[in-house]
Amino acid sequence: MSQLSVDTAHHVITDIKAYHADKKDNQYLQDITKRLKSRLHQQGLIWRNCVADTGYSSGENYAFLETQGMVSYIPPHGTYKGGPEGFTYNQEKDHWICSQNKIIPFTKVFYEGHNKNKKKEYRASKYVCVDCPIRTQCLKKSQEKRITITFYREQYERNNKRVNSKRGRYMKAKRQSTVEPVFGTLTQFMGLRKINTIGIGQANKVMHLSAMAYNLKKYLKFIT
Repeated sequence: MSQLSVDTAHHVITDIKAYHADKKDNQYLQDITKRLKSRLHQQGLIWRNCVADTGYSSGENYAFLETQGMVSYIPPHGTYKGGPEGFTYNQEKDHWICSQNKIIPFTKVFYEGHNKNKKKEYRASKYVCVDCPIRTQCLKKSQEKRITITFYREQYERNNKRVNSKRGRYMKAKRQSTVEPVFGTLTQFMGLRKINTIGIGQANKVMHLSAMAYNLKKYLKFIT
């Protein structure tokens, strides 16, 4: 798997690395960010905006980028939901309120699935819903109302607000016109259509040489 970072101003490749393809893109973003931010800083360059496609979306990444003082423009997965329909979230008291004005309090933080996704659980006692007029519709076969959401709901909401803004739409167009053409050039003209080496180290050399050739061509054509 080739992970690539490109500067939006001049389409210069700022980082490239070979990774094993046994993980998702979003599991590599933090490693890329730490390495690239340090390199740019050494060159006197400040990296503020991180623009990437949905594959890099996760609450952990949104929170990490905020701790790095960076602004993310990464569309969320289609499966993301800020909360259940018909329920209102009280941020100050950290609980949900249903349409019948019943409170579903916070109960615990837990990790779900093999990816250990950090979640928050809200659960109401079965006695809270016992006389509710929409009990069967809301609970179905369950005895108590349980709500599970991502631990990073606030970070998701801040990122989504940026993504759906006018600037966010501009950033999306910028990403599509920046990274995709560079990937196309590397695969079609710079030998990255197929990696014929053995081992991650050798694959990394091939990717770096291709990126160097690409950047040198950019540099030769650059006019001050």
